[in-house]
Amino acid sequence: MEPNLPIKVKRRNFLKSMGVAGAAISSGALLGNIPLDAEERGGRLDPGDAAILRFLAAAEAIEADLWQQYAELGGKQKNEAPYLSGLTTGNTAYTKALTNLDSDMPQYITDNTDDEFSHAAFINEYLKSKGADTVDLTSFRSLPSSKATGAQQINRLTNLMELTVDTSWWTRYRSGSKNPDLGDSFPDAIAVIGTDRHTAIPRNDDEAQLDSSSPNGVTDLTQFIANTAGFHFAFIEQGGTSLYAQLAQRVKSVEVLRILLSIGGTEIAHFQTWHDKAGNCPPLTGVHDPVSGKVVDFPDIGTFAGNDDLQANLIMPEPTIFLSRKFPVVSIIRPTETKKAASNALQALTADGLFRGQSPGFFAYMRDLAEDADEARRY
Repeated sequence: MEPNLPIKVKRRNFLKSMGVAGAAISSGALLGNIPLDAEERGGRLDPGDAAILRFLAAAEAIEADLWQQYAELGGKQKNEAPYLSGLTTGNTAYTKALTNLDSDMPQYITDNTDDEFSHAAFINEYLKSKGADTVDLTSFRSLPSSKATGAQQINRLTNLMELTVDTSWWTRYRSGSKNPDLGDSFPDAIAVIGTDRHTAIPRNDDEAQLDSSSPNGVTDLTQFIANTAGFHFAFIEQGGTSLYAQLAQRVKSVEVLRILLSIGGTEIAHFQTWHDKAGNCPPLTGVHDPVSGKVVDFPDIGTFAGNDDLQANLIMPEPTIFLSRKFPVVSIIRPTETKKAASNALQALTADGLFRGQSPGFFAYMRDLAEDADEARRY
């Protein structure tokens, strides 16, 4: 992207160069029916603040989409006005498998879903109130739904059925000597779901079956899918935990800072909840994974006790190095480095498999939103 172009025309020209500006943009679905010469209006907001809020609005819409899929199948079947609707029957077997992690899982899933819808709606409305452009990803809803009982048959933004789940957040939050902000890397805690592709929701009713002969009350396959979801829940929310802390350091307006700190705090609450529940995943052996085609095991997390890098009940961030290795260790969110924060978040979601099957236009649009957010400066 040419750095000297005025910000108001940058994305429109970028999308045209990618060959995706036609029907999608002319429909107004992407950019809220704005005129061609009013691209990326900040209105009364600083352009960088507006760009950060637009990226967050898109991220929250993506989160709302994926959480709605979880809620339809495994949430408490309660339509919560004004944001959450479409919950009908749920999926009995999948819900049972999730409650093996915690009996309150259905309520937590529905609450998390409602929260993400509220975040997306609020940020967009705030942008609109300031005369700034908003974000609407409706035209990118093209991915299929699960065919299992409980799932609405509507087009989605995200794909939960071919995930490669990064579980390095588990070891990262337990390390007392490493920090990703200082260039350190971390191994996956659950290696099996960090390779190949796996589904976190049943794709059909064959993959969601009760089994009275099993100690889990469901087939091992159904439990494996729920276990995958349990770790995916926390992966998503730890990303939001860091993203808001990172981008808050780049905004200029005190009011926008207040928005990021206020919403970011709820992402932390979500992560803490799912971090705790992931440690309750039942161990499994010899499960045929229908996506990867392999026979897989899910480890007994209880055997990690005594290993501080893996122990299940160490769900509060262990003190670690921060800013410099010369300082004493401190309990912190990690990472919080701001450089390329939005682009790195998008890259992580893409590597997760959330967007498998999405259009080139979607990736072009999201990359440009991320780049604009990363260009924002506080001073």
